[in-house]
Amino acid sequence: MIIPALDLMDGNVVRLYQGSYNKKLNYDIDPFLHIKKYTEEGAKLIHLIDLNGTKNPNKRQIHLLKNLLKNIDVCIQIGGGIRTKNDVKMLLDSGANRVVIGSMAVKNHEEVKKWFIEFGSQHIVLAIDIRIDVNYSKKVAIDGWQNTSNTTIEEIIKNFQSVGLRYVLCTDIYRDGTLLGPNINLYKEMIEKFPKIIFQSSGGISSLNDIISLRNIGVQSIIVGRALLENKFTLLEAIKCWQKE
Repeated sequence: MIIPALDLMDGNVVRLYQGSYNKKLNYDIDPFLHIKKYTEEGAKLIHLIDLNGTKNPNKRQIHLLKNLLKNIDVCIQIGGGIRTKNDVKMLLDSGANRVVIGSMAVKNHEEVKKWFIEFGSQHIVLAIDIRIDVNYSKKVAIDGWQNTSNTTIEEIIKNFQSVGLRYVLCTDIYRDGTLLGPNINLYKEMIEKFPKIIFQSSGGISSLNDIISLRNIGVQSIIVGRALLENKFTLLEAIKCWQKE
């Protein structure tokens, strides 16, 4: 599945370069109209990130998110500063199909496990954003990528398999927003280690060849943001490429 992504800040569509709020690209587009365009082109799932909420959960764009969910007839997964059970409940009650959990899975994994049990693993995506060091240790970034934990991606996945983890959104931060291409070796390794997990590849997609490469190694979903916003290819082309045998 090709999953178009929109990052939202102050009601606007933006993209960050490698997660840096100081390297922000602004796009003069209406979020609602752009999501509608994606659905008309065949999107089955849209990925939204509330960057205000990511940076400060107290500044979550609640009214914008609820308005989008109310007026859009397509599956939506939303992330950005999810810190409490009530955050998850509010988004699901508002119409989100899945809620994306990031930092809390590292900071308080026992609490997040309770959310899996209460809401169901089909409604939760673990966003595991990693920085790969010189020793190829894949450490998980937290707090809107502003800090790096000592926890690895493998440790998190193993920990949450006990509560039925299904979806993992895996991002190589050094590729995110760069259009440098995805980290093929990373996803190949993760798929081989955890064949029952549905991985969503994110970061660096710049061409249809990137989509072909990810499809060929068994990635089941690809999140595409900047490449679509900057017309590197259309969603229609991406879906056709994904479906081509």
